[in-house]
Amino acid sequence: MTRGSARLSRRDHEHVGRISTQTTIFVLVVIAVLLHAIQWVLLPFVISGLVAFICAPLVDWLSARTRLPRALWAACVFLVIVGIGVLMGFLGVPPLIRELARLVTDFQGIVESLAKTMIGDRTVSLFGQSMNASQLAQAAVSGVQSWIGQAGKVVIFGGLAFAGVFSVFLTIVLFFYFIMSGPAIMRGLLWLVPPQQRPFIQHIWSRLDPVLRRYFIGVLVVVAYAIVASYIGLGLVLGIHHAVVLALLTGLLEMIPIVGPGAAAVIAGLVAVRYATGIGSIIGYTIYAAALRLSIDQLLGPIALGTAARLHPVLIIFCFLSGGLLFGITGVIMAAPVALITKVTLASLYDDPQAQVDPKARADAKPEG
Repeated sequence: MTRGSARLSRRDHEHVGRISTQTTIFVLVVIAVLLHAIQWVLLPFVISGLVAFICAPLVDWLSARTRLPRALWAACVFLVIVGIGVLMGFLGVPPLIRELARLVTDFQGIVESLAKTMIGDRTVSLFGQSMNASQLAQAAVSGVQSWIGQAGKVVIFGGLAFAGVFSVFLTIVLFFYFIMSGPAIMRGLLWLVPPQQRPFIQHIWSRLDPVLRRYFIGVLVVVAYAIVASYIGLGLVLGIHHAVVLALLTGLLEMIPIVGPGAAAVIAGLVAVRYATGIGSIIGYTIYAAALRLSIDQLLGPIALGTAARLHPVLIIFCFLSGGLLFGITGVIMAAPVALITKVTLASLYDDPQAQVDPKARADAKPEG
C-alpha cells in the first residue's frame, strides 16, 4: 500500500463498503484489550516498525531514482541506521557507564558534598531529628542500601538488564524485516480486512499516511532541538564533562515523552552534581533544566507536534498520560499516533470534510464541478 494509492473521488466514495460504527467500536475495544494483555512484548515491535515507517519513503525514492532493487536500498539504509546506532553506543555508553560507576562508588560523598553546598555547616530538622550534611548523606545511603537489599530487588534488576539487552537485539532484527518487507507486511495486513471493506481502508490509509509522517517529522525536530540545546547548556555554558554524550542521551530519551525527559534530567543532574564546584553550578544546572523543559513542553513541542499532527496540545498531553497509564512506555510512544488514526478514521466514517486532518484530503472532499 503506497501513499498514492486509492484517493477516492466523491463518486467512487459513495460505492465503497462502509463499516458500521458499532463494528468499529467493537473491533477497537478487542484490539485494545489484546494489546494491553501483551504490552510487555510490544516495545521492540513498535520502535522497529516506526523507524522502518519513517525510512520507507527514502528507500522507495532511492529505488525509483536509481532503478535498482528496493531490497538493495533497504539493506543500505538498514546498515546506515544500525551503524549510526552502534557508533553512538560505542562513543557514548562507555563514558556513561564509567560516570555511573563512579557515582555509585562515591554516592555518599556526592550527597554529602551536595548537602554541604546547600546547608553548609548548619543542621536541619528531618522527621524530627537534627542532622548535619554528613548525617544526611549517611541516612540517604542507608535508605538506598536498605531498598536495594529488599528480597527480589537484585533479581528484578538482573531481569531488567537481560530484557534490555535482548530487546535491543530483537529491535535490530525486527527493523531489518520491517524495512526489507514493509510493502508485503502492509499487503498482509490489508488481507485481514474483508474484501468489500478493503477500498475504504485504503482510502483511510491514503489520508492517514501523510499525517503520521508529519507527526514523526515533528518528533524528529524536537529530538534535534533537544540535542543541540542540551549540548549548548551542558557543554558550552555549564562546562559539564561528557556533554556530547549527555546531549545525545537527552535527545534520544526525548522520543519517550514524560518518562524519557525525566530520566535524562536525573542522569545529567547527577553528573552535574558530581562535578559541581559550588552552589552556583547547581543553580545553573537547575535553571538550564527548567529552561529546556519549558522551551520543549510549552513552546516547541506543542507547536511541532500539535501543528504537524493537527491535534491540540491539551489532547496530546492527555494522550500521553492515558497511554502511559494503560500501556506503559509503548502507550506513551503510540498515544498521539493512535489519536490521529482515530480522528482520521472517524472523519472518513462520518464523511466530515471539516474534520479531515490532511489539507489535500479536505480538498478532495469538495463536491465536483
